[in-house]
Amino acid sequence: NNANIEPVFFAYPDNSTLLNLIDKYAHTTPEYDFIAPIDGFRHQFWCVSDDNDIKTVTEEFAKMPSLYIADGHHRSAAAALVGAEKAKQNPLHRGDEEYNYFMAVCFPASQLTILDYNRVITDLNGLTDEAFLQALSQNFIVADKGEAEYRPQKLHEFSLYMSGKWYSLTAKDNTYNSNDPIDVLDVSISSRLILDQILGIKDLRRDKRIDFVGGLRGLTELKRRVDSGEMKIALALYPVTMKQIMDIADKGKIMPPKATWFEPKLRSGLVIHKLD
Repeated sequence: NNANIEPVFFAYPDNSTLLNLIDKYAHTTPEYDFIAPIDGFRHQFWCVSDDNDIKTVTEEFAKMPSLYIADGHHRSAAAALVGAEKAKQNPLHRGDEEYNYFMAVCFPASQLTILDYNRVITDLNGLTDEAFLQALSQNFIVADKGEAEYRPQKLHEFSLYMSGKWYSLTAKDNTYNSNDPIDVLDVSISSRLILDQILGIKDLRRDKRIDFVGGLRGLTELKRRVDSGEMKIALALYPVTMKQIMDIADKGKIMPPKATWFEPKLRSGLVIHKLD
């Protein structure tokens, strides 16, 4: 815990001054420029070293009332704990040591893509396919969509893949609280009404019966995991919106786990922030 190797991912409201400054640098030769062999994504990195530009960036961010954590809520909390622990251990603590900070990357909100973050589950908790569909019909309108891949079309609609067929599941109106920014999230609805109530999965992070598939890999990956026999069902969600994320943050609440998959993703270790 003596270095940050992966930045916390922030979004900020669009800012024309910063956009112009970034654009200016983007037309110069980057410090690093490579294509990652793992995923084929190109990464370019520029250093802002001009004092006036640094001053501009600092001033523009100082005007913003909030930055929004897009990815890294728990890393942020962990960094705060590490910082507090190191401060406690340092009798000469001043408040400006490196452990008082953590590494972050900030993107304009309009340039972020939020993809669906989907679920695959190993079994039906002892239920048959028919009994599972019947249980779902208590809280969802279930429609058979056949064998062609079916993607959720709107919030509160889910796609289920099971035994070679796709189904749409539309949450009934009385199953969530529209005034609660967390309860209204599709990740909350599916966790509460499907994973917990029907399948008995209560801890998304620790339960070995569930896995998560980032939307970049598509519905084909969900189908593959089920068709291979590794998983019994796949559940595809409609992506969370940036507005939902901002609403939750503005109300002082925290996004549920495994709710968002953001692109672009930076390579871990490209920049390292040492805490000592």
